[in-house]
Amino acid sequence: MRGVLFDGKRVEVVADLEVREPGPGEVVVAIAAAGLCHSDLSVVDGTIPFPVPVVLGHEGAGVVAAVGAGVTHVAAGDHVALSTLANCGTCPECDRGRPTMCRQAIGRPGQPFARGGRPVFQFASNSAFAERTVVKAVQVVRIPQDIPLTSAALIGCGVLTGVGAVLNRAKVDRGDSVVVIGTGGIGLNVLQGARIAGALRIVAVDANPAKEAVARQFGATDFLTSTEGVRELLPTGADHVFECVGRVELVRQAVDLLDRHGQAVLLGTPPAGAEASFVVASMFLDKSILGCRYGSSRPQRDIPLYAELYRQGRLLLDELVTQTYPVEEFERAVVDAEAGKVARGVLTF
Repeated sequence: MRGVLFDGKRVEVVADLEVREPGPGEVVVAIAAAGLCHSDLSVVDGTIPFPVPVVLGHEGAGVVAAVGAGVTHVAAGDHVALSTLANCGTCPECDRGRPTMCRQAIGRPGQPFARGGRPVFQFASNSAFAERTVVKAVQVVRIPQDIPLTSAALIGCGVLTGVGAVLNRAKVDRGDSVVVIGTGGIGLNVLQGARIAGALRIVAVDANPAKEAVARQFGATDFLTSTEGVRELLPTGADHVFECVGRVELVRQAVDLLDRHGQAVLLGTPPAGAEASFVVASMFLDKSILGCRYGSSRPQRDIPLYAELYRQGRLLLDELVTQTYPVEEFERAVVDAEAGKVARGVLTF
């Protein structure tokens, strides 16, 4: 079968991948569409260290092909969106409703694929850049069949992370002020999360002025090309600032833009080992710096919620899919993504 493989030096679309059958508590999904996320590119450039060879992709949707023993919540033929959380469901963190903190779901890459008799790693317990993948049953969430799979694919990372950061981690409230630094795939979802939450002022910041129209479409009330103008719009600072780029100087700017009791939420991925600084005295007015893994999400709850918000017209998905690419055109999708031509490119199988 076809898939996008990174061997540590180069990325290529191969046609001779194999994937094993599902074991107990596992599901095989025939992938229909998968979003190209910056995290996939971060594996290639070394920002996210990961063992190789590996099948990339972690934001996908498709149709259930087979289920293993004990799986009852989905069946062959169901349309599903995938999450990256292969959480155990039984540890103290899972029991407290914090599956993103499950230690079984972090740093334990499996090898369900093979090529030429050699095992191949799975990225983010998902590997959606393959015609078929096998995942834990907890990662598979049934969705209504009237949702296009090219749009549903984006729920599993961009929406869970961006909207989830607003609703689950920051808990933005009605009337709050929000600043979003970076309006890529994650930033746009933060914008619409803030809109859904009822934020009164939503300021989008992006160096590319061409992104203003789409930022406003997703919920921005104001658009700036740098953070320098934020204080003119919000003289006392913002209740919430989301850094969605992954640059340490922008982390500092996010902290400096906070009002009293404000929260800076870090969503961008800087290089491993990167350090950021801030004025300690500035934090004594009940300000907070919050890390956020995967939108602090609970996928079995959140994905159906976002799917229904989409069906009601309150959450935008189709507008995120600015270009689809047959998997054979992976290189073109990467070039377009790095050039900022697309909010989210989607690979199709």
